[in-house]
Amino acid sequence: MEIIKTNIHNLLIIKPEVFEDPRGFFTESYVENKYKEAGINANFVQDNISKSTYGVVRGLHYQLAPYSQAKLIQVLEGKVLDVAVDLRKNSPTFGQHYAVELSADNKLQFYIPQGFAHGFSVLSESAILSYKCDNYYSQEAERGIVYNDASLAIDWKIPTDEAIISSKDRILPSFKEAEHNFVYSI
Repeated sequence: MEIIKTNIHNLLIIKPEVFEDPRGFFTESYVENKYKEAGINANFVQDNISKSTYGVVRGLHYQLAPYSQAKLIQVLEGKVLDVAVDLRKNSPTFGQHYAVELSADNKLQFYIPQGFAHGFSVLSESAILSYKCDNYYSQEAERGIVYNDASLAIDWKIPTDEAIISSKDRILPSFKEAEHNFVYSI
């Protein structure tokens, strides 16, 4: 597997080794010791699957510490734009976002450490995401930032009039108003 570093510390793209032949393909989606060798020391305790249709924008979601979650995300079907926003106080990239296109075709994975908000938009007719989390879901710790916050300037690659947003995500606070308690450390 190949580890691709982004311009945001600890935010990684993983390109797994894929073996293809006329029958299809085979890849190891997660092998703990290989990921640990690559510097990903998360102890994943929960796997989630999400299916959405074209135009759906989910996010930006996170959980406050000590319930924050690192995530390892991959797309099993379709294509999405996956986005992470750095919420770590004192980080040189605080408030910046990184976006990567994940698809069943490119088989890339996106590793988002604790201290980030996460969201995605569906660019294909539908998409199925699978993601590992290193902490359990906590409704009390759940927080978010409104997807279209002008200060973040995220291009979701979906025309505004075609974006499908949940009522819950529409009323999330702005980046400046959002509660977060993450601290940057190297």
